[in-house]
Amino acid sequence: MEKLFDLSKRGTTVKTEVIAGITTFLTMAYIIVVNPGILSATGMPFSGVLFATILVCAFSSIAMGLYTNLPFAVAPGMGINAFFAFSLVKGMGVSWQTALGAVFVSGVIFIILSVTKVRVTIVKAIPASLRYSVAAGIGIFLALIGLSSVGFIVADPATIVAFGGINVSTVLFVVGLILTAFLVIKKIRGALLIGIVATSVITLIVSLIGTATGALAAPLVNMPKGVLALPSVEVFFKLDIAGALTLGMIGPIFALLFTDMFDSISTFLGVAQVAGLVDKDGQPVNVGKALLVDAASTTISGLFGTSSGTTYIESAAGVEEGGRTGLTAVVTGLLFIPFMFLSPLLAFVPSVATAPILVLVGVFMTFPLTLLDWKNFEEAVPAFVAIILIPLTYSITQGIIWGFLTYTLVKLLLGKGREIHWMLYIVDLFAILSLVLPLL
Repeated sequence: MEKLFDLSKRGTTVKTEVIAGITTFLTMAYIIVVNPGILSATGMPFSGVLFATILVCAFSSIAMGLYTNLPFAVAPGMGINAFFAFSLVKGMGVSWQTALGAVFVSGVIFIILSVTKVRVTIVKAIPASLRYSVAAGIGIFLALIGLSSVGFIVADPATIVAFGGINVSTVLFVVGLILTAFLVIKKIRGALLIGIVATSVITLIVSLIGTATGALAAPLVNMPKGVLALPSVEVFFKLDIAGALTLGMIGPIFALLFTDMFDSISTFLGVAQVAGLVDKDGQPVNVGKALLVDAASTTISGLFGTSSGTTYIESAAGVEEGGRTGLTAVVTGLLFIPFMFLSPLLAFVPSVATAPILVLVGVFMTFPLTLLDWKNFEEAVPAFVAIILIPLTYSITQGIIWGFLTYTLVKLLLGKGREIHWMLYIVDLFAILSLVLPLL
């Protein structure tokens, strides 16, 4: 362990790294049920996506630890999974097989860009204000999905959206939200996971009492048909690569590329800074290798049957517990593996238990808004366009595209075109193509 991870050089021990790995796992274990819950809205089988999710979490986190010796865990990204399900499949009418093909293609592009170091150049070209705003927009998008999934927000022909009213589902959702928020505020380790379990149990109790007394016409949850089962390979290698290589898929692949890029780079910078794993220029150590693992994670995500994998900001929890090497990530990855055999039990988790998590993750993702200079309208206007369009168009693609284009046009009209990085002009060209090509 000492030779493999340079433990003493980084001032840590095996015990500290194991505890850090467990801590990171507890903070991100919610993805085991939340990701299949989101993607199953496309018609994908829950158990199949569950297995794919766990494999991506395990393989990618272990690879990150062994190849980069960094304490970064990897899993299917929140926000990207929402884009996959609600923008790409349900919004554009693309089959989930083609959407998986798009994930795979974007992963291959990630690998090429990472190897050639173009990916870092692209990220440096994107203004910080746009990176912050896209993250916040995705956070609000996730909250909207969570609120609508339990009927707290419903469609309304007069006002577009409206409050869904007080009923059993909305009340249970509020209970779950307040309970989980309390745990988060009190900094309870594994707060989101505990919230899911507690809300599921409360919902089960209410369902049993309600159906027994006749107060409920139908049960609120489907009772699990068992506890253990062999992993399901229903979505393994079911991707449609040919369908993804069409003009109409340029926009979605563009969005997958940039969303994953923002997530990973932001996480690398933030967590590495906390851990002190930065070089003399302030850049994360081994960032090139880390980007490559992140790109490979997206590629295998498309093959296994889930949305893009990305480095998780929850890795910071393990770092705060003293994690400084790849052993932390390896431990986190190993802890996911046993859950691949629990699909019957995990499929029981109701939407009222996962919806509060989507709202709270939305809260976490809007934090970058505090870093924006709202008095500088050159930055604030494009940022606001990106923030508001992602949830209102139900499309991360549209938010990114119009945010980028608005930023460039504002700068050009102000005679500040030279302040724009040359790579951003190329990105803008692809943004315009993604808007125009579907019309041809």
